[in-house]
Amino acid sequence: MKVRDVMSKDVQVARPGDTLQDVASRMASGDFGFMPVADGDRLIGTITDRDIVIRAVAGGAACTSPVVEYISRDARTAYADDDLRTVLDAMGDKQIRRLPVLDKDERLVGVVSLGDLSIRVKEKYAGEALEDISRP
Repeated sequence: MKVRDVMSKDVQVARPGDTLQDVASRMASGDFGFMPVADGDRLIGTITDRDIVIRAVAGGAACTSPVVEYISRDARTAYADDDLRTVLDAMGDKQIRRLPVLDKDERLVGVVSLGDLSIRVKEKYAGEALEDISRP
C-alpha cells in the first residue's frame, strides 16, 4: 500500500503572507496543530502550534507578523508513491508525527500522519513507531 492511499488530501495550507494570528486561529477552529506552508502548490516549509508559541510569541512577535518568518524550512516529506511501512519507519527514526506529501513533480498533494498510517499497517509497527516518536 502507498502513502496516497491513506494520506489526508483535504489539507489546510498556510501561505507565506498569512499572519500568525490567522494561522493560529485556523489551527484552533480545525483542532489541529500542524500546517504545511506553500507558495502556490510548492511546499516551502511547515508551521506548528509549538513553532508559533516558542519561536514567535515567546520571542515577542506581533500577531500580525507573517508566518513565513517562523516556519521550519527544511521539512521532511514523503512522496505519494512511497510504501507505508518505509514512511512509518522514517517517522519513527526521526520522531515525526506528520509529513507533507509531494507528488513526483514536487507539488504538495496532502499530509500523512501517524494516525493515518496506524490505521493501515500492522498494530505492531504502528506501536513501535509511536514508541520511537515519543522517546525523549
